[in-house]
Amino acid sequence: WGQMQLRNVVELAGMVRHCDFAEQSKLGSEDALLRPDVVVRMPGGKHVVVDAKAPLQGVLDAYQARDEQERERHLRDHARLLRKHVKALTDKAYWAGLDSAPDFVVMFLPGEHLYGAALEADPSLIEDAMSRRVLIATPTTLLAMLRAVSYGWQQERVAESAQAISELGRELHARLAKLSSLVATVGTRLNSTVRAYNEMVGSYEARVLPGARRFSDHGVAAGRELAELEQVTTSARRVHPAERERFQEELELYETGIETTRPRLRAAE
Repeated sequence: WGQMQLRNVVELAGMVRHCDFAEQSKLGSEDALLRPDVVVRMPGGKHVVVDAKAPLQGVLDAYQARDEQERERHLRDHARLLRKHVKALTDKAYWAGLDSAPDFVVMFLPGEHLYGAALEADPSLIEDAMSRRVLIATPTTLLAMLRAVSYGWQQERVAESAQAISELGRELHARLAKLSSLVATVGTRLNSTVRAYNEMVGSYEARVLPGARRFSDHGVAAGRELAELEQVTTSARRVHPAERERFQEELELYETGIETTRPRLRAAE
């Protein structure tokens, strides 16, 4: 029953994927193998062990008692058995078999009434358990703890996403810087090509075309007029250095979340 209730609490907290259950967890050596009911994985690589094997027979007998005296005796037995289990958990020292584990173990009681009944018979149980590195938890307190751990995992994912976005932004920024350099190089080479073309057209008009037209004067033309070549007057648009600097500044603001609109690289007129 305790293990079933423990699994229900873990599922209710939305922590199933961050918990290893008894069939998954084995701690210690082959000679001293320990099998905790649940190992809760926390952000940062830490772990917390939860045990759900606390004895319940004493409190069950108390509910079936025929008189108050018998009930109190069974409640004292319940508290005594829990103390014994606390000592057993301390001796097992689950935390020694885990890396980055807090030096305590959670002893899970599957009902609030079980906790209250034990304290009724033995009010010092909780303090003594803590001194032995055992934290007694009910479904309510364990759920609160797991919800806190779940929130920690959410913050971890947010931090990981922010880091991934930052890395993608830096990578994109580097690629855009490279691309802008390539665009500027292509523009320079286009302009060089245009100048070479215009020089060729000028040479054609000045040195080739006049002599070629004389063929027509002697009646040896091929029947087609020589084409008139026009110079290219449009040059490649270039990205101004100041525009690249503005774009990089706006991109950095976008990557840090200060600006919400992705900037655009505008070519100079």
